[in-house]
Amino acid sequence: MQLTTASISHEPIVTWEPLPKDFQLEDEPVENDGQPLIAGALRESLELSGFIQPQMLIVSNFGLCATIDDRIVVKAPDWLYIPSANPTGFTRRSYTPHAEGDVPEIVMEFLSHIEGGEYSVKRSFPPGKWFFYEQILQVPIYVIFEPEGGLLEFYQLQNDSAKPTLRERYELVLPDPDGRHWIAGMNLFLGTWRGDKEGRSGYWLRWWDESGTMLPWAVEQIEQERQRAERLIAYLRSQGIDPDNLPSS
Repeated sequence: MQLTTASISHEPIVTWEPLPKDFQLEDEPVENDGQPLIAGALRESLELSGFIQPQMLIVSNFGLCATIDDRIVVKAPDWLYIPSANPTGFTRRSYTPHAEGDVPEIVMEFLSHIEGGEYSVKRSFPPGKWFFYEQILQVPIYVIFEPEGGLLEFYQLQNDSAKPTLRERYELVLPDPDGRHWIAGMNLFLGTWRGDKEGRSGYWLRWWDESGTMLPWAVEQIEQERQRAERLIAYLRSQGIDPDNLPSS
């Protein structure tokens, strides 16, 4: 299959074929050193909370594939979550929805000073990211995050009631009164938080459970456990018990 530039003026013919083993993926560098930290922090809190299951695929800067009019298209979002991917006996190089498992539930792009085509609805080959996620893959949720200012844009596929025969399109969804967005497919809220982690100070994307409790990072979990231990020690001493003299189990 040839990668050539051509106009997609007609309704594209989309097929779902795993990437050929000899296909050369572009090895594009990450745009800045903050993006891997943001992506890693999103996964870390999910892992610590016990959310991640073996069938899930949660990756960053990873190739999503489709074949449009017999030509391969690969886009690499900064972060994505797939509820169920078929098991493989090898390290994944890419992922083709339908052929290898579910369509991603959510894809995220983190903006930088370099234009990355995050808003591109370009239909000509190769299509823009927005067009690819919305019209080709039909990913239910598309998040665009601007880390410097903390702007979180949350787009969700919705039907146009005036034109019900057309494909769903992304519509901007406003946050709830707490500034968060509910993701039913993950049973979690997504929102922004400002603070420090791994030498980076600024805005981060964070998860909250359905009760509104933020899923902690490892350093926060350690601090919470330390505080619980200190409260227990203080309580024991208030009861006249020396915690240092308690019998060992």
